[in-house]
Amino acid sequence: MSTPALAFRDSATMLRRNLLHARRYPSLTLNLLLTPVMLLLLFVYVFGNAMSGGTGRTAYLAYLVPGILMMTIGSTVIGSAVSMATDMNEGIVARFRTMAIHRSSVLFGRVVGSVLQCVASVVLVGAVALAIGFRSHGATALEWLAALGLLALVSLAFTWIAVALGLGSPNAEAASNAAMPLILLPMISSAFVPLHSMPGWFQPVAQYQPFTPAIETLRGLLLGTHIGNNWWIALLWCAALTVLGHRWSRAQFDRDPQ
Repeated sequence: MSTPALAFRDSATMLRRNLLHARRYPSLTLNLLLTPVMLLLLFVYVFGNAMSGGTGRTAYLAYLVPGILMMTIGSTVIGSAVSMATDMNEGIVARFRTMAIHRSSVLFGRVVGSVLQCVASVVLVGAVALAIGFRSHGATALEWLAALGLLALVSLAFTWIAVALGLGSPNAEAASNAAMPLILLPMISSAFVPLHSMPGWFQPVAQYQPFTPAIETLRGLLLGTHIGNNWWIALLWCAALTVLGHRWSRAQFDRDPQ
């Protein structure tokens, strides 16, 4: 069997292991899902009228949902950092190193499994949003597919970063703390309020971080708002973070002797 075929087979085996683990121990994923769901309900039903600026709760719900979906990704990938650190700490990765499997399969199985979990989490949070009144006005099937593709790319980029953080953490608690900015970054983006409502000195920070262009692109696809150059900035961020996270993860995985 050729090397690519072996790598694919071993990665599929690792993917199956990670999905089975997530199915048998769903508490971590469910706990991480609570944050975006609670924020969605809180900002719609408690702060909705105040945050809408007079446009009404329904209009603010439409504005809020794309940001919450991106926050869901940031929340879900924290589980990847924790799981990776747990595997390293418990010695299962050391056991894998002694087996006749492709070394990269451990990482690729983890990443693909995490992306699938992110997409599933986004679908669940999206279902909650639809249940409380969110509607996409005029979005075509192609735009829905593009939105799903963007969410998958963002999931891939931040999963690699989370895996790298997990590999570099001594335990699960440290991994969770190290990955916490992945859920905090959306809070200082355009997820909850427009950029022009922020202090002038802070607007560049919110505008040029990874989540804001992705959120604005998602809003454009689902709600028909102006996307401008946000789409290519979002894709550039995804590509850069994916390459950075992959190289960082490989370097740590190959260096660690355990």
